[in-house]
Amino acid sequence: MTDPLRPSDHADSAADDVTQPRLGAVGWLRWGWRQLTSMRTALVLLLLLAIAAVPGSLVPQRTADPNGVTQYFTDNPDLAPVLDKLSLFDVYSSPWFSAIYLLLFISLIGCVLPRTKHHWKALRSQPPRTPARLSRLDDHRTRTIEVDGDADAVAAAAVESAAAHLRKSGYRVARYDSRGAFSVSAERGYLRETGNLLFHGALVGVLIAVGVGGGFTYTGQRVLVEGQAFSNSLLDYSSFNPGRFVGGDTLTPYSMTLDSFDVTYVPPGQPGSGQAGDFVAHVTTQAPGADPQDGEVRVNHPLDVQGDRVYLLGNGYAPTVTIRDAQGNEVFHDSVAFLPQDANMTSLGVIKVADGLPQQLGLLGFFYPTMDVLDSGALTSTYGALEYPTLTLRVYEGDLGIDDGTPRSVYTLDPSGMTQIAGGDSGTPALQLMPGQTENLPNGLGTITFENEAPAGAVGYDQSVKRFASLSIHRDLAGPWVLGFALLALFGLLAALFVPRRRMWVKATPRDGGVEIEYAGLARGEDPTLAAAVDQLVDRHSATLPTQSHPDTGKVD
Repeated sequence: MTDPLRPSDHADSAADDVTQPRLGAVGWLRWGWRQLTSMRTALVLLLLLAIAAVPGSLVPQRTADPNGVTQYFTDNPDLAPVLDKLSLFDVYSSPWFSAIYLLLFISLIGCVLPRTKHHWKALRSQPPRTPARLSRLDDHRTRTIEVDGDADAVAAAAVESAAAHLRKSGYRVARYDSRGAFSVSAERGYLRETGNLLFHGALVGVLIAVGVGGGFTYTGQRVLVEGQAFSNSLLDYSSFNPGRFVGGDTLTPYSMTLDSFDVTYVPPGQPGSGQAGDFVAHVTTQAPGADPQDGEVRVNHPLDVQGDRVYLLGNGYAPTVTIRDAQGNEVFHDSVAFLPQDANMTSLGVIKVADGLPQQLGLLGFFYPTMDVLDSGALTSTYGALEYPTLTLRVYEGDLGIDDGTPRSVYTLDPSGMTQIAGGDSGTPALQLMPGQTENLPNGLGTITFENEAPAGAVGYDQSVKRFASLSIHRDLAGPWVLGFALLALFGLLAALFVPRRRMWVKATPRDGGVEIEYAGLARGEDPTLAAAVDQLVDRHSATLPTQSHPDTGKVD
């Protein structure tokens, strides 16, 4: 209170506490909007969006891997329901992810629009007036030339030549002549702010493309056995995950047939023996009113069909099995996909016979492309190709659990309501067949045949068992847009990082017997090359200056 250097109305000297004005509802809304649309908030939300996407790569997602979600519930019966309540199996459509997404969208728009308006005004405005004292700037140069004639004319000509040079170098220039002095003001580097705005605008574009384009995106899976056809309709998919705006009438009509599936294996005795080499699915596609087209689907090389992309997810063997009842009537005939369990294609499969026999029949089988017996007596496959193909089957009879309408996986068998009649502890050995062989079913139920699919005249077991390919059909309308906006964001970021923004001034003042020319530069931000740019301007402009009298008297400070 007694400090003579402090004014009497200083806050510390006030008798009462300072009372801040009340903002009110409108004031708080304005404050919240400013906080939300600040660049700091946008960066925080962008970081939160990246963190929120992490669970999507750690936990299987229903949209991409529905079978993986089902298996996760089976393996983690206590944890899975908790994660499901937190929407961790649907991360990208969860309320909390959508909230971050929308807030980031609003924040970026609130940042970009005002800055774009301000930038547009700046682009249309003239460069600022020449400062009265250029010598106060750090990057300042002076040159004095002697003239014999009209100093004002020489000064005006010098400034005009400097303006032409700066304009040629990409500067926006404006002349500011006054009594007793001539000057030009130049400015460049607005591309830096343009790139900055382009980067943030492109981020908004990515968000729009992902949000809107995702509604028209769909992904489906289908397992095709050699010779089997597929039609692009909802009923023909094994699993289908549509976007919000995708329906059965929006799918592009076409058909696809798996003609053959070729796999090469490293021969025995060579390094990497038994490892699979190239996988190729040979397909024939046909659109309505068009000729059939041959195509190939390889790993990491999808096939484009009518705007859809067909990816190869997996492959395996599909033994063809025929089951007949005791009277010899065929009750089952199909090529059943067996899922590989190891690198040598030891495969597990399930055959279900719901009708045609006294009781429903379930067979749990293992297929060995090259069967061998371990020291323990267990069977295994030692090679992925068909060298000694063998099919073993455990047989169950009873209720398959499909009559009550409960959906069941075709790749699993629930034997809880069934009786084992072959294999295991049933007292009857498991059925063991090779291609072309037939075995009797237990209890006189009939016969089962492992069909040999090899063409006539084939030697050995090659091509004796069909193969299947697991295909993923994906349509992503947002992909090209996201790529385009991502490239725009990249170009904008490069411009924002590497384009310097600076101002230049050249001022010519007539003196007694000469003209004093001043050069100065000012960086708008960090610009380590500004001093070199001013020196370059001095050197190039000096070459255009008149030299009627002693040019060696000119000097650069």
